[in-house]
Amino acid sequence: MQRRDFIGALGGLAAAWPVTARAQQSAGKMARIGFVGTTVDNPITAPGYPAFLDELRKSGYSVGQNLAIEVVREIQDAKRLFAETADMARSNVDVLVAAGPEVALQAAVAASRTIPIVMWAINYDPIARGFVNSLTRPGGNITGIVSLQTELAAKQVELLTQALPGRTRLAILWDALSADQFTHAESQARSLRLDVQSLKLETPPYDFDAIFRSLSEGSPQMLLVLSSPFFSNYRARIAELAIEQRLPTMFIFKSYVQSGGLISYGIDPSANFRKVGLYVAKILNGAKPADLPVEQATKFELAVNLKTAKAIGVDLSTSILLRADEVIE
Repeated sequence: MQRRDFIGALGGLAAAWPVTARAQQSAGKMARIGFVGTTVDNPITAPGYPAFLDELRKSGYSVGQNLAIEVVREIQDAKRLFAETADMARSNVDVLVAAGPEVALQAAVAASRTIPIVMWAINYDPIARGFVNSLTRPGGNITGIVSLQTELAAKQVELLTQALPGRTRLAILWDALSADQFTHAESQARSLRLDVQSLKLETPPYDFDAIFRSLSEGSPQMLLVLSSPFFSNYRARIAELAIEQRLPTMFIFKSYVQSGGLISYGIDPSANFRKVGLYVAKILNGAKPADLPVEQATKFELAVNLKTAKAIGVDLSTSILLRADEVIE
């Protein structure tokens, strides 16, 4: 893994530039964004990255012409992540983007209390963690968007019970980065009187074959796989192992269903990337983070794979099929 990368030039200049952007270009200044996190090249979220660049282009910022984006990806080694983010902050970036698990924002905050930070909070609540004062008045140098993964985890449990009425044994796969999701999912499962089999994964990369062997010992009737960047590259294998055990699955991203998972309910990565781009552009054009309310994700999608349903021998409820935004047959 390279220590840092510059994202190459993509696309042309916007036809009409804001005054600030024109001034920067005429003065020969390159706007610089420091991007902390794995969303740029994570196979789940990366397809949405062009929307981030497109939103910046609309505001007059084009990579390779008047904009440079520097990326720190490593999140598994926290010490390295913090060191590289601090180094990036010292190189005079104009904005830091902290997109992903809480550790990305922790690294950005540790690197600078003055550089504007745009967060994309995934898997944690930035208010509960004390990073911002409130959604409407974040205060300080941080603003951005929240994906509501914790609330979505509870909703996913509810949708599973609606899709598969009568099933009462739920297994949940999670790790340290999805701990807050697990808390909400388990609470919802208990309120629905489900028996919960918890499997916390330790020390990535994870051995999913061994995990599923352990999982089968509890004879679960449903499986909820929570959101972690350490799961993404194994989504096809996770789906395959679940099908082998004829186990209905629920995920947060549609790409898991496209890889053979049964159901997903969660955010649209492109919509969230676009919002991040909009916030970065506003700050580059002079806005202060404290004056920009934190936004919550508003676009969610429900996907169902009927081919997988047939393979594992389950009939999904009509209500779920009617609500699905995408049905794979």
